[in-house]
Amino acid sequence: MELLTSVICDSASDYNGKLCILGAFDTVWSMKFPTQHPHCTLALRFLFTGTDLGDHKFKVVFVDADGKELLPNGPLQFGIQIGNVPDEQYFLSRNLVVNMQGLPLPAPGQFAFDIRCNDKVISRIPLQAVQGHNPHQRGKPQPPSANES
Repeated sequence: MELLTSVICDSASDYNGKLCILGAFDTVWSMKFPTQHPHCTLALRFLFTGTDLGDHKFKVVFVDADGKELLPNGPLQFGIQIGNVPDEQYFLSRNLVVNMQGLPLPAPGQFAFDIRCNDKVISRIPLQAVQGHNPHQRGKPQPPSANES
């Protein structure tokens, strides 16, 4: 099993097996903390081969720089079951799109989404929260809620 893509974005979808990603980002700007980022999506693409038969249990954990878990309802958990790879194929790919509302950002700093398989971190997606105005937004005043760049 291999995690080919893991990204934070504005939106994503699985379109006939294709992972479509819009607005990938790694920075959230806000004038005030604590804050919540209104909406983001995790886009994940996995690759499985014939040696990956069976159930695979995953967790998505949002942590601060000290490793403290921040999602109010705990880690997101899901499973993927892989059967035999058809004879005409060399591998199977699976996309996972996770929409998140109200991502808690208690203070400026470094955060990450840890993607775990059987409690082993297989990917860490970094996110930084910065206090101030987003320098990429031109001509618009910043609302008090968080905005990504």
